[in-house]
Amino acid sequence: MARAGKQLIVVTSGAIGMGARELGLARRVTELRMRQACAAIGQIALMDEYRRAFGVFGLTPAQILVTRDEWDNRSAYLNLRATVEALLESGAVPVFNENDVVSTAEIGNAFGDNDQLSAYIASKVDAELLLILSDVDALYDADPRENPEARPIPYVRDLTQEIVAAAGGKGSEFSTGGMAAKLKAVAIARDAGCKVVIAEGRERRVISRILSGEVVGTLFDASHGLKNRERWIKNSRAQGAVVVDEGALAAIRDRRSLLPRGVTAVEGRFERGAVVAVRLARSRPGEAKLVTSLSSEELELAKGRKSEELEAILGAEAPKLVARPEETVFLGE
Repeated sequence: MARAGKQLIVVTSGAIGMGARELGLARRVTELRMRQACAAIGQIALMDEYRRAFGVFGLTPAQILVTRDEWDNRSAYLNLRATVEALLESGAVPVFNENDVVSTAEIGNAFGDNDQLSAYIASKVDAELLLILSDVDALYDADPRENPEARPIPYVRDLTQEIVAAAGGKGSEFSTGGMAAKLKAVAIARDAGCKVVIAEGRERRVISRILSGEVVGTLFDASHGLKNRERWIKNSRAQGAVVVDEGALAAIRDRRSLLPRGVTAVEGRFERGAVVAVRLARSRPGEAKLVTSLSSEELELAKGRKSEELEAILGAEAPKLVARPEETVFLGE
């Protein structure tokens, strides 16, 4: 790919597995602190493999370890994007891996699996194509482990409910993602206008065959593509939530600003500029995400009030609205 003039980014897994191998552990490591210890050992061994493999072709790998925190903080997100662009311009190959030494589901800063991490990266750098290579060779119309009549689906134009229902469960012993997780990754990448191919990584010359147009695995066509900031809002973790009435939800669907008078409740603690969910009622799934102009403390004081009342409540310099249309993204669209 690099010799053909294409820019290449690798998203890798295997640090924990390689660390377990270095320690002589035969089975999958499940204890959190031991997984993190294996990751610390395995990251060195993993990058050494990439350095030697890439060196054969005169390529220089660059290790980038990330957690969800780099995505949810807008400034860190933009800085990371700039670093990746500088590496690509210099001819290096960024090799991403989740920082499993500090990233855990328990503290909420984990991506969950490398399929979704790869999709976030593809979205971040406006990639044209994401290749998800694993021990899963394609999307099937049924679970091939249970149904011998299951057939691979070579092309998917839209992620319909039928397509999502065809996804299976967990992956192999040393992987964390199955087909259901891969389809979540596909959805993230498609939002960025990026095509996705899921294929068997051990197939001979699998990458060059895909790039030459050969039908290998399953090709998922790109969606219309959200703007970069819209993608960041949609894919960031909500720091809290605002509960709104029907009229307010209709207004923001009509591309109008969300005003404090339409807010009925506030969930969580957050500052100005945080990404928060928009709900119709408490405990309901989020309808949208937005970047709030007011903190949770300010919203508690301003909720249900008219805009002309806000100066007396919050002061002359405080914003008179919760979020503008360009700072609001509806989920599932």
